[in-house]
Amino acid sequence: MRRATTSLGAWRSDGAARWVFIWPTVIVILFLSIFPLIASVALSVSKLAFHKGGIDLTFIGFNNYTSLLFGSEQSHLLGLVKTPTLLGWLIFALGVGATIWAFSRSVRSGERTSGGLALRFMAGVGFIGLLWLFVGTTASVGGRPGALIVTLIFVGAGIALQVLLGLGLAILCVQAVPWRRFFRVAFLIPLTITPVGVGYMFLMMTDTSKGPLEPIWVGLGLRNWSWVTDPWAARIAVIIGDTWQWTPFVFIILLAALESLDQEVREAAVVDGASRWQTFRTITMPAILPVLSTIVLIRLIEGFKIIDMPNILLGGGPGTATQSLSLQAYIDWNTLNLGRSAAVAYLLLILVTLIATAYVSLVRPRATENA
Repeated sequence: MRRATTSLGAWRSDGAARWVFIWPTVIVILFLSIFPLIASVALSVSKLAFHKGGIDLTFIGFNNYTSLLFGSEQSHLLGLVKTPTLLGWLIFALGVGATIWAFSRSVRSGERTSGGLALRFMAGVGFIGLLWLFVGTTASVGGRPGALIVTLIFVGAGIALQVLLGLGLAILCVQAVPWRRFFRVAFLIPLTITPVGVGYMFLMMTDTSKGPLEPIWVGLGLRNWSWVTDPWAARIAVIIGDTWQWTPFVFIILLAALESLDQEVREAAVVDGASRWQTFRTITMPAILPVLSTIVLIRLIEGFKIIDMPNILLGGGPGTATQSLSLQAYIDWNTLNLGRSAAVAYLLLILVTLIATAYVSLVRPRATENA
């Protein structure tokens, strides 16, 4: 009887702790997560008007989405599509050929299920569609990329540069070079600065009329030349700033991955006559590929949310040349067009979900198999 009473008391104590400490926290977190989600869905299919003494919320269905994709805001979101140049057609043909080759290879392998093949087919169609939008807005006469293509340019170019530089710095810092520990710390400094601080710092550095780099700009004959007058120069400035900030993140993780490798295998390959490139390609790269694919996934998701650098550095200009999807949603919010802002945010959410899912299903299994 005494043992039963003790067990009942322990159960009551655990139950009380669960209700007092755990469940209230879970409920608050769920509320803070689900309520904005539901509220933003309601805003995206409504028109919110402010007036003296209150607000009017009118349900308009998918008008915000149709305006962005097919209506008056199409050129703002998707861009102005024109007939591609010869270079544009060549890029598009190469992309379509590579997509068809990859899909046929999956079919011939016989290892994919019908669901997996259907997913790859849809991913291929989506890639071809985005590629056509890209060449029609960037590799054409009179074309102009919209916020969607600008975001994809920032993400693609930024991740490529960050991975290449981060991997190169990590390989350098595992070598027996002087001041190795100092450089390990110095390379991490950009990661300690807030994105707003990085934006204002690059705003000062790219000013050719004043600032610490003025002598360099004068020596190059670029005095009073402005980055904001050329769309591609402005995009390159944003990519450089974003790369400078996030390369240390790639570097520190790849450095840890390289230092955890078994050096005896590499040394044995060198003794057997393998070159540095052969050991890197056949031993080092397959070993760090799972870590590298995870880094790319993280930066892929974060890269689509870029807003600080283009907003502070150029304000989305010249025109809308550096306006990302996040920045477009922010500008719509500031102008009290809350419905369209929520619609842009949900289109961004759908895009990131589709690309991240396709990446995980297509790339990560191969990275895991090669590990």
